[in-house]
Amino acid sequence: MKIRHILFIAVAGALLSGCSSYKKVPYMQDPETVNNYGKEIPLYDAKIMPKDLLNITVNTSDPKAAAPFNLTVQTNTTAAQNLQYTTSQEALQQYLVNNEGEIDFPVLGKLKIGGLTKNQAEELIREGLKPYLKETPIVTVRMVNYKISVLGEVKNPGTFTVSNEKVNVLEALAMAGDMTVYGVRDNVKLIREDAQGKREIIMLDLTKSDLVLSPYFYLQQNDILYVTPNKTVAKNSGIGNATTIAISATSILVSIASLIATLVK
Repeated sequence: MKIRHILFIAVAGALLSGCSSYKKVPYMQDPETVNNYGKEIPLYDAKIMPKDLLNITVNTSDPKAAAPFNLTVQTNTTAAQNLQYTTSQEALQQYLVNNEGEIDFPVLGKLKIGGLTKNQAEELIREGLKPYLKETPIVTVRMVNYKISVLGEVKNPGTFTVSNEKVNVLEALAMAGDMTVYGVRDNVKLIREDAQGKREIIMLDLTKSDLVLSPYFYLQQNDILYVTPNKTVAKNSGIGNATTIAISATSILVSIASLIATLVK
């Protein structure tokens, strides 16, 4: 009877522990929080930040009229590895936003576009060009170096370039192959730097559905996500494989000895 009692307690403990651990694994466990949210959530639109690299194109029905506002650079491309000649190809000049949020645009000079959305920057340039063109130009602003980084307990940590200039926390984790089972879902750190250089670390709980209502749900360029490892990984991080095996073997021997002692009694 004693053996059955001990086994029952052990199995029950394992099951309860498994249920408790499982509750910490799924994302967004309370969807009704979002589904019952009555307010309208504004669409996210990225803002231009210092050190952003921009492609800016100006188009009109007369390409020659728009040419002064589309600076190009000559790039040499090798036709083939074993051939000695190169071909010259034009590429658009990219604009680096300085620490004051400014770019130096042809004819218009210094333009402060830091803190503006792409649409706002396009409108600013469009209005500035009206005196120089017979028609309203089509202005397109694109961010070239919009990137985020994901570190910690994910399958494929790294830095990722986002072509559509819009990515949320869950999409960023998907790009990194999702969290491992050792990642702490309710303690994900978001490291962010604003346009003034102020840095902050925000704690995100991915088990809560109200994450999608948070102003930190969508990532800004150069944001860093760090997935904290659980205690098991932290404790084992400084222990070598040989030590781990030795501990496991010792644990098994102690369990066997305890079982034999119980049977003998």
